[in-house]
Amino acid sequence: MGAFRKAAELEVTTKTAVLIESLAWLKQFNEKIMVVKFGGNAMVDESLQRAFAEDMAYLRFAGIRPVVVHGGGPQISARLAELGIQSEFRGGYRVTTSESIEVVRDVLSGQISRELAGMIDKHQDGLAITISGEDANLFGGRRRGAVVDGETVDLGLVGDVVTVDPTAVLEAVNAGRIPVIASIAPDLDQPGQSLNINADSAASALAVALGAEKLVILTDVAGLYRDWPDRESLVSIIDTEELTELLPALESGMIPKMTACLEAVVGGVAKAAIIDGRTPHSILVEIFTHSGIGTEVVPA
Repeated sequence: MGAFRKAAELEVTTKTAVLIESLAWLKQFNEKIMVVKFGGNAMVDESLQRAFAEDMAYLRFAGIRPVVVHGGGPQISARLAELGIQSEFRGGYRVTTSESIEVVRDVLSGQISRELAGMIDKHQDGLAITISGEDANLFGGRRRGAVVDGETVDLGLVGDVVTVDPTAVLEAVNAGRIPVIASIAPDLDQPGQSLNINADSAASALAVALGAEKLVILTDVAGLYRDWPDRESLVSIIDTEELTELLPALESGMIPKMTACLEAVVGGVAKAAIIDGRTPHSILVEIFTHSGIGTEVVPA
């Protein structure tokens, strides 16, 4: 009985320490906007999807104002495969053709946004609201290429966010709702044409436009490795100056994520972090503990 009581007391002590540790962060982030990019394995694992939805509801009820931006790489690839359309990637970006752009739009706005909002709404009806990057002039895009082995290659209907009108997002946030945003944008140079926007880049641009306190990007790795695949080279914190120097040498799939973090912090967001979305509730660990998790980017 004594051992059981000591174990119970230890558990209470541990829980109390965690709650007290979160106080400083609750004060810092109270009523502040936090942009979270949802992606990676967390998008296709149902238990991780539920955990993410719980985290977003938790943040909102804790007084933080989360905004979710999502991509849909795995689901888009799966849908294209079903339709017999081959997926191709260059420089970490999906090559998007006129044939595949409609699939991208349908998967992002018609499937993923609705599913994720539905999971969040289980914690309070009407808590989430879906918004496409094409709605209310939220995003405006222009086509981009990618540099591979020193040469610029064509990515098709892939673009960068060059304009952001956050009005619709702010209205939703101010109404106490959690916007769930699909990373697609109208082509400013070709009216009526949609562009596939990298979700990391879209989240970064939106975080800057919203004056967010923090940007958090979910990935499928523990964080940024200075010398991948050496797992001992994991970086806990890095400033914008060092990241700028390190960026060209990174693995191609990590470049868009770290570029997004860099651009967000340079644009005025106080901090940006990439964390392992394969770990349930990793967002809460990152936000509410001093040690955090993953890699945090800060101003130089």
